[in-house]
Amino acid sequence: MRIARFSIDGNVAFGAIEGEKQDELVLDIIKGIPFADFELSGTKVPVGKVRLLPPVLPNKVVAFGRNYAEHARELGNEVPQAPFAFFKPSTSVIGPGDDIQYPSFSQEVHHEAELAVVIGRMCREVPRERVKDVILGYTCANDITARDVQKREKQWARAKGFDTSCPLGPWVETELDPSDLTIQLTVNGQQRQLGRTSEMIHSIEDLVVNISKAMTLLPGDVILTGTPAGVGPLNVGDEVAVTIEGIGTLTNKVVKRG
Repeated sequence: MRIARFSIDGNVAFGAIEGEKQDELVLDIIKGIPFADFELSGTKVPVGKVRLLPPVLPNKVVAFGRNYAEHARELGNEVPQAPFAFFKPSTSVIGPGDDIQYPSFSQEVHHEAELAVVIGRMCREVPRERVKDVILGYTCANDITARDVQKREKQWARAKGFDTSCPLGPWVETELDPSDLTIQLTVNGQQRQLGRTSEMIHSIEDLVVNISKAMTLLPGDVILTGTPAGVGPLNVGDEVAVTIEGIGTLTNKVVKRG
């Protein structure tokens, strides 16, 4: 099931996406929230008549760095022996079609296409065999990074956590095997990144086990699983699109921060 979060006439709701062709997609409005038992209302609205929002509002976004060997090497970094995490605040999250605002404190902003894991229930100390039980589904993410700031500052809070630096969407796919999916990113229609989730150094199970040993994960929390090689600069006016097999496409435009 594809679960989207949307607004219409000033109201916010969740809905299940139906259809395949983009211009024929409809939302069956959900009674309740997707993190508990819910029913489909049968009330349907065309996707073209709503505004798609970030599919979840996470309490926290936990991101894992250098989880693809070629990406680690392209930036001159060693391949990590164990997962290492950083955070993007909830205020960094935007949805499909929202603008990425180029931060005033950076001169080199990069794109990073990533598969995002959406947590479906509160959990801690998750055993490997139960990881699938705590996952609601998967969505597309773009870990926007002020690369020059990341290089200067030992902590990545500003480089990775500025407003609009975490586009998510367009929806959450709940029925998906994430082990070998194509991840692609284009800028103005030109391919920049192309990889497969099977190239991850540490699997999704590894990442969930790792971080849940340290902290409680809440429904709607998001885990970013790393980016394949091919990261590069974005400029004001660029349109950047992340496409993940079995999920869809997340598109955003880069604008000058007002």
